[in-house]
Amino acid sequence: MSHSFDVLIVGSGLAGLTTALHLADRRRVGVITKRRLLDGASDWAQGGIAAVLAADDSVEAHVQDTLIAGAGLCDAVITRQVVSQGREAIQWLIGQGVPFTRDNDNATGYHLTREGGHSQRRVIHAADATGHAVQTTLVERVKSHPNITLFEEHIAIDLITDAKLNRPGKCCYGLYALDKSSGRVLTFSAQHTVLASGGAGKVYLYTTNPDVATGDGLAMGWRAGCRVANMEFIQFHPTCLYHPHAKSFLVTEAVRGEGGLLKLPDGSRFMPEHDARAELAPRDVVARAIDYEMKKRGLDCVYLDISHKPAAFVREHFPNIYERCLGLGIDITRDPIPVVPAAHYSCGGVLTDAHARTDVAGLYAVGEVACTGLHGANRLASNSLLECLVFGRAAAHDILAQSASPLPPLPAWDESRVTDADEEIVIAHNWDELRRFMWDYVGIVRTNKRLERALHRIELLKEEINEYYRNFRVSNDLLELRNLLLTAELIVRCAMARHESRGLHFSRDYPDMLPSAENTVLTPNASIEKAIAPRRTRSTRSDSNT
Repeated sequence: MSHSFDVLIVGSGLAGLTTALHLADRRRVGVITKRRLLDGASDWAQGGIAAVLAADDSVEAHVQDTLIAGAGLCDAVITRQVVSQGREAIQWLIGQGVPFTRDNDNATGYHLTREGGHSQRRVIHAADATGHAVQTTLVERVKSHPNITLFEEHIAIDLITDAKLNRPGKCCYGLYALDKSSGRVLTFSAQHTVLASGGAGKVYLYTTNPDVATGDGLAMGWRAGCRVANMEFIQFHPTCLYHPHAKSFLVTEAVRGEGGLLKLPDGSRFMPEHDARAELAPRDVVARAIDYEMKKRGLDCVYLDISHKPAAFVREHFPNIYERCLGLGIDITRDPIPVVPAAHYSCGGVLTDAHARTDVAGLYAVGEVACTGLHGANRLASNSLLECLVFGRAAAHDILAQSASPLPPLPAWDESRVTDADEEIVIAHNWDELRRFMWDYVGIVRTNKRLERALHRIELLKEEINEYYRNFRVSNDLLELRNLLLTAELIVRCAMARHESRGLHFSRDYPDMLPSAENTVLTPNASIEKAIAPRRTRSTRSDSNT
């Protein structure tokens, strides 16, 4: 069975839905998501969206905060492009009906909070569940648009490119996807395909990400011939709730922004000893400080305490965190919150230009799956949702400016030489092994020896999984594990190529930062190359590096 669209979007997070809505009035759009529409990371985002809205703030201040957090690797042109469109992006969301938290005492009419790394209050939010408020609003818009067709419970397998069709050239014509309800593999053709599949937090044992964050778009882009960049920069959120009955529950940065203090079990603070900005230091600094204190003292967790604030203030600003913790026996108006760092965000990804174009013609990447040059070596808090909005619109505008060309005939998925899997326990065991050694060897603090051990284990697992993939019918778990293994390899290879400590990448073997800031760029079927940062705004459609 096959489907045909003008534009095919993989992923239903903020980046994917933004792209779809900017296209749908003039194009037929298909949106593929491997679970339900609200099951991605965007729906889990608590803190908010960074944008210059207040009179005492400026684009220049937001740009500088982003560049400082990015540790020399942000593309200055891209950063200014994104930041300067912040107000317009927020107005678009308000026009869609997103119910941001109001504040009549503020000239903007909305409450703005401040998060780590920001010099001003500029984070607009909907209480402490911004992502859910944004996503539910846009999902209703998408569902009601006649030009958008939704495919829930469909997981993309691979992109269909010239190489897969044994043709010269480097274009994308759609993809194969598994309909999980029927077990059939479908063929989707499209003039343009947009990867908006999110990140890869599930490559680690502890993560704030939902279960769907398995690096699918990143792996598909790499297999299709796209370069990837800066995969070593994995942001570990400093404050994930530590509780045996809480899975992947993030305690937003805004808690520290509103006065929350990090403490040891004896009640003493430790952040002032690590950074002059204390609890408002960027996330990489805070995460490493927590990791250091936990390992130094043999702690299972540290504590985030906002109980010194009025109880009504805490309940008003953080209602979801309050209710979730209360259900676990923690009253955050009286008790500190036990927290640990957890894998949270991938700053690297499929390399794109200012229009979200990849190295493969007809293929775009937006959101966390992409490396646009905005985040550099460390993402500034609440810049990610802004990036989704700006690049979702940029991709749509670039697609709308192009004329249609005829598509080649696409073959159906071939299952003639595979059988049903005999023992799927292999997948579960390999998945568990991967996530554990990635946490142990490629975590917050790295060494050459740890990275070598991780790569050796990845190579062994790849042999097993590739053999499994060749011989058995595909399943959701097999596809996710295949993508996670490739993503893990890209992370490790990027980390091995960086002989310094910068931003989110900290190596005991290379503790100093080099004077020249360079991106780590991996090219399919070629050796690792180094591209001097900041990258200029340009199209990355090139056949020469593959």
